[in-house]
Amino acid sequence: MNLTRSMRGPFPLFGLFVLTVCGGAARGASHAAEQPPNIVFILADDMGYGDVRALNPNSTIPTPHLDALAASGMTFTDAHTPSSVCTPTRYGLLTGRYCWRSRLKSGVLNGYGTPLIERDRPTVASFLAQHGYTCGAVGKWHLGLGFARTASGEWDFTQPIDYGPEKLGFDFSYVIPASLDFPPYVYVKNGRVTQPPTHRQPALRFPRFVRRGPRAEDFVFEDCLDHLLAQAQGFIRRHAAKRSRPFFLYLALTAPHKPVWPHPRFRGKTSLGPYGDFVFQVDWTVGQVLKTLDESGVADRTIVIYTSDNGSYMYRLDDPDAPDHVSDPSIQAFRSDHHTANFVFRGTKADIWEAGHRVPFFVRWPGKVRPGSRCDSTICLTDFFATLADLLDCEVPDGAAPDSFSFLPHLLGQKPESLRPPVIHHSVAGMFAIRDGVWKLVLGNGSGGREKPKGRLFHRPYQLFDLRDDIREQTNVIDQHRQLAAKLEAECLSIRDRGRSR
Repeated sequence: MNLTRSMRGPFPLFGLFVLTVCGGAARGASHAAEQPPNIVFILADDMGYGDVRALNPNSTIPTPHLDALAASGMTFTDAHTPSSVCTPTRYGLLTGRYCWRSRLKSGVLNGYGTPLIERDRPTVASFLAQHGYTCGAVGKWHLGLGFARTASGEWDFTQPIDYGPEKLGFDFSYVIPASLDFPPYVYVKNGRVTQPPTHRQPALRFPRFVRRGPRAEDFVFEDCLDHLLAQAQGFIRRHAAKRSRPFFLYLALTAPHKPVWPHPRFRGKTSLGPYGDFVFQVDWTVGQVLKTLDESGVADRTIVIYTSDNGSYMYRLDDPDAPDHVSDPSIQAFRSDHHTANFVFRGTKADIWEAGHRVPFFVRWPGKVRPGSRCDSTICLTDFFATLADLLDCEVPDGAAPDSFSFLPHLLGQKPESLRPPVIHHSVAGMFAIRDGVWKLVLGNGSGGREKPKGRLFHRPYQLFDLRDDIREQTNVIDQHRQLAAKLEAECLSIRDRGRSR
């Protein structure tokens, strides 16, 4: 269901649009002459729950813009990514489908990876484009682009890519292939590399961790975040002036993921080393996006969502005498008395435990979402697709978004008609967990990621946690609740095997 530009007609008034596309005068009548809001979805890369001061009062990293965003809208305290690493989370966000249903069962793609999103699968962009939105993607892609090869099998960066954002509903795209530490180090604009790589980038160690590979002249690591910000600002300004059509901007930041390489003007701005400075730069970048919305005169009719693709990669050290990132920037860990990037949660990025996938999630929608409000209900980033359909008063297309459920009632301060079905968590190694109310069952005997014990998938003893009383996941209570654990296990496997949660 890829929607090309030729298939998209001009955007009519919202009332007429709902009436003709979504079916029925009764559904469209309440929205007559009302245009849907613009949508800006900002996805940070590896920002932990505890990196934002609004969520972690003990943090010393200044995050004034994220704090203001939280104060001006709704904070979701129990928001989760569908995976504890980046590629599968991005797949789930854009398709409303758990990535473990695709060919990628564990791990992530590299910068040269074969495109992951199936060619007939609807995305949030193709859905919104069909409904009159102009869609833009800026930043980290990490879902495969399909670079061309020469007759001899070498990568050919002079040819168009095979299957990037422009084939998935986006009118405009300016992206990097994968994480900032993965070659090829090039920018790709609307399906073509802006400059073919002419440099050989050497490998570097943490904190400026990068892999060796080809790099273009216009690709400068410390300038990347600013460069992508300028592209996002340009998109907003161009389309804010076209008031006849709403826009959707998917802004996938490259930080604070490795390489931890803040711009020189941010270095030393915190007491927490390069990582703290990089988080501070991310906050400033978000502030510039919000400022651009204000200056363009569209802030009052734009939904802004901010979240992260998984938890932070910074480990936690509880030894008060241990050296850490503050004393030695080459150490990928903080002492807990210095900073808790993943707040009180157990584990780190890649793990099945809460630190791997519980993330900041703020939504600002002036006039609709009550400032300073809070929602403690469990949501997942896969829910974005169904929420958009609910926003437009439409049904989710047949076959689309099988693991997506609308959180729009929460935003509007309403009680949902039914409870959201359980959320399925997934680790980098492919370990499953199911979350239902206060209960979380891990179908494995470890983290399924980086923290020890890593454990093995579907090996017992499984782990059952009551998150109401044990948010740190310290006490496995499976022996006290065998019947409940068996029920949760059966439900997890049923959701996995039947192909959909809906």
